[in-house]
Amino acid sequence: MDRPHEQTWPPWIAQQLVRRGIHDPRVLRAFAEVPRSDFVGDAERAQALVDSPLPIDCNQTVSQPYVIALSLQALRLKDTERVLDVGTGSGFQAVLLSHLAREVFSVEVHMRLFTHARLAIERRARAPVHTRHANGALGWPEAAPFDAIVAGCFAQEPPPALLHQLAPGGRMVIPLGNSQSQTLILLEKLPDGSFKRGALEQVIFVPMLGVKGSSSALG
Repeated sequence: MDRPHEQTWPPWIAQQLVRRGIHDPRVLRAFAEVPRSDFVGDAERAQALVDSPLPIDCNQTVSQPYVIALSLQALRLKDTERVLDVGTGSGFQAVLLSHLAREVFSVEVHMRLFTHARLAIERRARAPVHTRHANGALGWPEAAPFDAIVAGCFAQEPPPALLHQLAPGGRMVIPLGNSQSQTLILLEKLPDGSFKRGALEQVIFVPMLGVKGSSSALG
C-alpha cells in the first residue's frame, strides 16, 4: 500500500493533515475525493478548505477536517466494516466513511439536517449509507453490532446503547467531557466485553442530544 509521502496530495491536505500526523492513505484519499464544499451553505463554500469548523443549520457545525481525519484514522477501517455514524450533520463524515467502510448507518436528531444530508449523501456516497432521523444516543439497535462507531457530538460518558452495539474487537471514537472541555476518546471493545480507552486530542463539539445534561427532543 502506498504511503502518504509516496504520492502528491493537494496542498491543503499536505499542510493540514499529513503534517499533523494523518498517515492512513485511505483516509487522505477520501478527503481528496470528497469536496467539503458540497456539504456547506453558499456563504461557507469559500472557507471549505480551511481547517476549522463551519456552521450549518440548527446551530450545528461541520467539524474541522483534521479532527474528522483523526477520528477516521483511529477507526482503522479496511473497507469491510459496518459503521455507525452518530450525528449525520451535513453528511460529510458519512460520505467519507462510505469511502472507507463496506456499509454505513448514520443517525441524525434534527429533521432539517437529516433531510438535507440525505440528499447530499445520495449524490456523493460510494458504499451504501443508510440514514435515519432518530436519537443518536440510542444508536441503531436492529442494525447492530457495528465494527466501528464514530460520534460527531460530545457526551459526558459513552451512551450505554452505543457500547452495547459495538462488536467485540470494534472501535469507537467519541468526544467526552462537558461544554468547556472535551477529549476525543478511542474505545476498543475487548473480547471479554471490557473496554480499552485512549485519548486522541482536546476538542470542542456540540452536545449529543438525548443523553444526561441535554435535550432529548427530536427536531
